[in-house]
Amino acid sequence: MSIISEEKVSNLKNFIKSHENFYIIGHKEPDGDCISSSLGMAEILKKFNKKYQLLSAGPFKRPEIKKFEKQFNKLPKKKFDKKNSAVIIVDCSEIERVGDEISEIIKDYDLFIIDHHKTSNADENLSIIYPSAPATAYLIQLIYEDIIGPLDKTLSEIIFFGICTDTGYFRFLDSDTSDVFSAISRLVENGANPRATYTEINSGKPFSTRKLLGVMLSKSEQYFNGKLIVTYETLEDTKLFGKDGRDSDSLYQLLLSVDEVQAVLFVRQDTDKTCTAGFRSKDAIDVSAIAAKFGGGGHKNAAGLSTEGTIDSLLPKIIKEFEKVLV
Repeated sequence: MSIISEEKVSNLKNFIKSHENFYIIGHKEPDGDCISSSLGMAEILKKFNKKYQLLSAGPFKRPEIKKFEKQFNKLPKKKFDKKNSAVIIVDCSEIERVGDEISEIIKDYDLFIIDHHKTSNADENLSIIYPSAPATAYLIQLIYEDIIGPLDKTLSEIIFFGICTDTGYFRFLDSDTSDVFSAISRLVENGANPRATYTEINSGKPFSTRKLLGVMLSKSEQYFNGKLIVTYETLEDTKLFGKDGRDSDSLYQLLLSVDEVQAVLFVRQDTDKTCTAGFRSKDAIDVSAIAAKFGGGGHKNAAGLSTEGTIDSLLPKIIKEFEKVLV
């Protein structure tokens, strides 16, 4: 049984039918779920004989998504007329997160959002948002099955890939996710290959990301009797080892395996004046609530933010918020 209501699906169908052209857009610095959701949405629009453009601000630094980069453009090749065109944003809810140039271009278009982040403030009638969903790709699968029918082999592989990347290959799923595994089994029945997908996600990492991982581990510090582990990446670190991106997932996994730890905080200096931060936690700690205090958001156990500031100024403020929930 689908978690998406008939009303929500009907709203999306009507939205699609009432426009001829679409921009499909995900968040900047895309991950596997973002890419899979975008491609899945494109397949739905194809079934309605609609024109579309796939847009992404990039960069496509994650090795597992590199092969999809050529299917996306940073800016529209052709600007669609606003009278009969619209935007569908997947895997994020804030227009600002799609990138400055793209957000400026799409700001006056009709908009529909499909997402699984609980910090969304989207219009109820023009969105499909379920924080209980493990990935936006999972929502796209349910929408496709509801509107069109079973997925073919190629699309099953793409959606399976997206679900795997956002669930840590199912590590983040709890005992109340039997419906998710039922949906996943349908993808496998249709041709998705679990072993091949695991290899695709976990191989091909640049050696520099292993070096950077070592740097971040060496800088990690424990707080509040080991309940919080904090680390960071400076501009110099990025210059030396970060040009090919970073393997944040491995960093979080390693640090969350430490005895007594309940949460991990990673802050990166993006520019002289801006930082991004990533949060991960175990069951009880809601890091999305902490991220939201700094303009970020995400899920209970995985969140992020981008803000003005430096590592030296931002870290103490975030650690202070963690103190309120860990001490």
